Amino acid sequence: MTLQQAVVFGGLALLIVELLRGRRSPAMVFAVVAFGFMLLDYVSVDKGLQQFTNPGLVTVVVLLLLSVVLDKARLLETLAQRLVQGRYRWALLKLYVATAFYSAFLNNTAVVASLIGPLRTLREHAPSRLLMPMCFAASLGGVLTLVGTSTNLLVNSLMIGQGLPGLAIFDLFPVGILLVLTCGLAMVLAFPHLLKAERAQAETPSDYFLEATVRPGSPLVGRTVESGGLRQLAHLFLAEIVRGEHIIAPVQPEQAIEAGDLLVFTGDLTRLDLLMRFEGLETRGQHYQLPLDNLVEVVVAANSTLARRTLKDVDFRSQFDAAVIAVRRGSERLRGPIASVALDVGDTLVLVVGKDFEKRNNLKRNFVIVSNRQVQKFTDPRKGLLAMAGFVAAIALSALGVVDFLKALLVLLAAFLALGLAKVGDLRRNMPYEIAVIIASSLVISEVMVSSGAAEQLAEALLMGVTQFGPYGALAMILVVTWILTELMSNNAAAALAFPVALGVAQQTGLDPKPFVMAVLYGASCSFLTPYGYQTNLMVMSPGRYKLADYLRAGAPIALVFQAVALVAIPVFFPFG
Repeated sequence: MTLQQAVVFGGLALLIVELLRGRRSPAMVFAVVAFGFMLLDYVSVDKGLQQFTNPGLVTVVVLLLLSVVLDKARLLETLAQRLVQGRYRWALLKLYVATAFYSAFLNNTAVVASLIGPLRTLREHAPSRLLMPMCFAASLGGVLTLVGTSTNLLVNSLMIGQGLPGLAIFDLFPVGILLVLTCGLAMVLAFPHLLKAERAQAETPSDYFLEATVRPGSPLVGRTVESGGLRQLAHLFLAEIVRGEHIIAPVQPEQAIEAGDLLVFTGDLTRLDLLMRFEGLETRGQHYQLPLDNLVEVVVAANSTLARRTLKDVDFRSQFDAAVIAVRRGSERLRGPIASVALDVGDTLVLVVGKDFEKRNNLKRNFVIVSNRQVQKFTDPRKGLLAMAGFVAAIALSALGVVDFLKALLVLLAAFLALGLAKVGDLRRNMPYEIAVIIASSLVISEVMVSSGAAEQLAEALLMGVTQFGPYGALAMILVVTWILTELMSNNAAAALAFPVALGVAQQTGLDPKPFVMAVLYGASCSFLTPYGYQTNLMVMSPGRYKLADYLRAGAPIALVFQAVALVAIPVFFPFG
């Protein structure tokens, strides 16, 4: 092993450790390692900076910006209620097909976010029986086309960066449709038995955890809970009273109210106005002088700096120009003041936000936004249809070879701006800086791993145990390695780390690299076992009241079916040579 290879392996080890720790932004970790390689002259600075103009990277950025506009259409919300009518298996099948189809062309996160609201307010079927299948369908739909997920475009960028032919829009479809059909069949057969059948009433009093303070001089001071009118509140339930260091729970009707009491309610957050009717009763939003008509619902992201810390510790108001007025953690009952609750990955927070909230650069690092009243839908449905028609036309023209895909997307984006369907401010706020940095840095790291021989060495070590199984053993190894990585870190990070290994395996075996690269692409979308591997899994965790065991129980058979079908299908459509 040369000194350069040793340094490269050290950089990779640092990268993996930091990604698994989740203390720093993946973009920062990738950028630091890539910049370190450039400083050591393992790749020139000019070549490193050129990666930001990689056609695949530019395509990712433009596509994600277009998704901001496409997300304003109300098509999915309109369809949601109709999709889930009828018996459970029939409703599940309709929801699965629609979600997979939309996710083949639209951003998975946007699709899931659009469906969470309608699905969790259902009465006919428990949300817990539909949210996870919908989430899995979005992940599976992403492997149908090149534009289905940013991970596909990342792998395509890496291929172009290594001089391999890029992928066309529908090159992934033959394997992807087999995965969608077989995994969908497995869900329809297994999920009625694997997902809890009890009605998980989405808006029961145990959902949200919100609080209000009794100010001195309030008419409530000295009165009992019952006489003060706090006993019979519709949609809200007084769960406990925090008085100094003491927690009074359960709260009896005859309990007297004192100045400074922190009243902790559970229930329907949309009826927050009920608390505002009481003179001298102050919610957290009112305390920070933020408008209560501007609510944003977020999920604490897997790599958030807020994990295992309280609101008091992080000075939440200053960081985000927002205040947390409610918290939800699946079916777990939270106790004590909100400011003293140690937040966890997957917690759902409801925020009242100030005018600078959207401008904060730390939002995407810490949160997955589930619903945001600031993101306005098209009031005129014709605008949504026009935007969707333009996007479909761009894909069709590109698939037919009439125009280059990137050029079609750039023209479409310009048309959206000209017609007023997109605003420069919205695009600027939603610019995917982190994804761009990850992709560009991945291109640099991949180049260094290949040119230094580190990728080939790593592949040789991994192949030692599977040589007797031939090309299929090597392919299975790449699939499994990528699968494990994507369950532990983000899909993009997993693909970026596994790609050089796939090239190294191709070099070691003397076979066409394409099937091994495809194993990375498909394997990176096989994230079903944990809520942390992909942000859409995390988004449904709290609304569906899921625990890690639920993901393991329901996701394991889907992951195994996925792996088996991919192992058989990839060599058929992407031969070894």
